[in-house]
Amino acid sequence: MFRLPFLKGSAGAPCLGLDIGTTSIKIAEVAFGGKTPRIVNYALLESRGSLARANTALQTSTLKLFDEEIRGFLRSLIAKMAPKARRVVASIPPFSAFTTVLSFPEMSPTDLEKAIAFQASQYIPLPISEVALDWSKVGSYEDDKGFKHIQILLTSVPHEHIRKYRSIVEAAGLSLQAIEIESMSLVRMLVGGDPTPTVIVDVGARSTSISIVEGGTLRFVSQTDFAGFSLTQALATSLNINPVRAEELKRERGVAGTGPNYELSTIMLPFLDGIISEVKRTDFSYHSQFPNAPKFERIILSGGGANLLGIQKYFQDQMGVPVVKAAPFVKFEYDRTIEPLVPELNPLMSVALGLAMRQK
Repeated sequence: MFRLPFLKGSAGAPCLGLDIGTTSIKIAEVAFGGKTPRIVNYALLESRGSLARANTALQTSTLKLFDEEIRGFLRSLIAKMAPKARRVVASIPPFSAFTTVLSFPEMSPTDLEKAIAFQASQYIPLPISEVALDWSKVGSYEDDKGFKHIQILLTSVPHEHIRKYRSIVEAAGLSLQAIEIESMSLVRMLVGGDPTPTVIVDVGARSTSISIVEGGTLRFVSQTDFAGFSLTQALATSLNINPVRAEELKRERGVAGTGPNYELSTIMLPFLDGIISEVKRTDFSYHSQFPNAPKFERIILSGGGANLLGIQKYFQDQMGVPVVKAAPFVKFEYDRTIEPLVPELNPLMSVALGLAMRQK
């Protein structure tokens, strides 16, 4: 049995959180020592070429990682950042990992580990020897005969992906200390110990991940291919314009359009409805497995798609619960000269900041 790599070294040392998305790379350098952690540096690179050519995405849901291109981008970012920290915690998107919830009769930790290893081989679509496994207890229940059961969130990542990430990070002169799925970083950064039942919707460029959090613990994960690029492509096709111009229009007008901008909203809304439908489906699946779980009380929007004008109100109107945009910067000290950029950076840097906070 393998476990995903955990942090090594001394706690409290400066650390880099590295979030390699499908069309962008985000890095956050966080230092500890004072009462509040401090963002000492950050970097953000977006590949606009991927808008016009889908096959230039840095990562795809077919699990192909574009090693050489990412190496070049990362080396360039690190050269410009010149960070003091060399230790890296990196994220893996949900589509590069396999997650599922398994139920077991209550048993000792030793027996549970053996049972998980056996069950994992029946669910994971790759040989166990080719993946790293991690798991956490996410629930318990008593069946109709009075027997107690525990529920485990199982996560597996191909060893090939871990080797590629290590190679990419080392090529930039850094040291990979840990890897985790993005959802774990988002929960740490955006929810923490808050017990409020929450759904985190991370709208990326090529995929959207949906994480259900209860009691500050990640309990369920799903993803959909409806994402930011879906809206861009809809505009490009409907208006017969190139995707780069469509992306500009999307960012300028959003989905809150009235008057002459109303048509743009109607073009994009069916794809936004696709994301909302997936949130509802995920909630249904979750409560099918956890029938006693409370209903979620809020939605947190993260990722680049959270900056779409009007998305927060539209989600709230459709879902009937409070919807807020991710705001991780409130938990840090940072150079106030970047204050005008913070509203836009908040959802973009959530994963990277959550990664950097892993060792706190």
